Amino acid sequence: MSKGTLFDKVWDLHTVGTLPSGLTQLFIGLHLIHEVTSPQAFAMLRERNLKVLFPERTVATVDHIVPTENQARPFVDSLAEEMIQALENSCQENKITFYNIGSGNQGIVHVIAPELGLTQPGMTIACGDSHTSSHGAFGAIAFGIGTSQVRDVLASQTLALSKLKVRKIEVNGILKPGVYAKDVILHIIRTLGVKGGVGYAYEFAGTTFEQMNMEERMTVCNMAIEGGARCGYVNPDQVTYNYLKNRDFAPKGADWDQAITWWESIRSASDAEYDDVVVFNGAEIPPTVTWGITPGQGIGVNQKIPTPDELLEEDRFIAEEAYSYMDLFPGQPIQGTKIDVCFIGSCTNGRISDLREAAKIAKGRHVAEGVKAFVVPGSERVKKEAEAEGLDKIFQEAGFEWREPGCSMCLAMNPDKLQGRQISASSSNRNFKGRQGSSSGRTLLMSPAMVATAAIKGEVSDVRDLL
Repeated sequence: MSKGTLFDKVWDLHTVGTLPSGLTQLFIGLHLIHEVTSPQAFAMLRERNLKVLFPERTVATVDHIVPTENQARPFVDSLAEEMIQALENSCQENKITFYNIGSGNQGIVHVIAPELGLTQPGMTIACGDSHTSSHGAFGAIAFGIGTSQVRDVLASQTLALSKLKVRKIEVNGILKPGVYAKDVILHIIRTLGVKGGVGYAYEFAGTTFEQMNMEERMTVCNMAIEGGARCGYVNPDQVTYNYLKNRDFAPKGADWDQAITWWESIRSASDAEYDDVVVFNGAEIPPTVTWGITPGQGIGVNQKIPTPDELLEEDRFIAEEAYSYMDLFPGQPIQGTKIDVCFIGSCTNGRISDLREAAKIAKGRHVAEGVKAFVVPGSERVKKEAEAEGLDKIFQEAGFEWREPGCSMCLAMNPDKLQGRQISASSSNRNFKGRQGSSSGRTLLMSPAMVATAAIKGEVSDVRDLL
């Protein structure tokens, strides 16, 4: 088993005890909730006449179901209105901080917690959402949990969990122009597989990650879950501290100095032991696009869709399913695939740096005829900052729609949905069947800059041609 890693240190510091089952009872320092997985959890508490144990450790926002065009209340979708009302009432009843629409701090839960400084190194963080792994970018151990576990954290501030093994994923070298954090994680998942991380925490290390800013690190950790890992993290460093300093909930004054001393102490030791180590050369990673129905079915933009005999035997069945569903053929180039919808946003790529990179591509160009392209900021703060920089104007002049913050077409629990067999170039995190709102819709995952390129060209294209 691993020893001396950040994961081991944070796990041990938050261990309340070992249960008879052998599971660890782990204290959760920060609990994030939204409108989808919390209403049932609060109902379970009421049925048992239980209260929220530490309401000050829970923070709420609304993101999944909010419309991104017309946010007037009541929502047109009566179920969405019912869900946001349930969250509003539960937060008021339990004195939980709630960042609602119009508060200036509403947005995707995995965007607002870091930008507010709620997410900090050494924390244990839980949220009823798969992509809670995003917060590991700060050197936190962050888990996505189910509704019954949301109930458990509300009632006890703890979770019963099995301790994970730790795999160190080391990426070294300078990324080539046109290659982004999204390409790095898609390449890792493509190589290790969507089940490769089962039972593991992923520690992302190496010079490539050291050179990334915090938003890029969040993109990588966000999709650790897509590689099967329960969480992913990066050791905190000066980049982390520079990002956190002076944020709303970051320590101040003498507390800040003490916090940095402690944060430094929880970094993985130089002689830390890992259960596994995998090394990549960052300079070899190309702009990457998924072609199939899992995030692991990815290829370089200039490559061809693999034939069955190029795949491992265990990957051939899902590949055959993907060929059929996607209407793509073995040996076919992915570049040139026609696109109907282009979506820039999500908890993976809806931050300000993502929008800046996409705007560089959009500036002075125009969306291809017949393509619907839209940009959804990850939070009200991101939207405000983007508009202050004029990014909204760049996108609108290029023919993109500029929307209000929300999860949007990442999972389409709102009006933003694919129609029929439309094919989408998406900066989100999942390309499962039906993921973007149509039972037959198709999704190609790529970086925001690559999505913008697809929008301009009307087909999958190499972003490097427009740089």
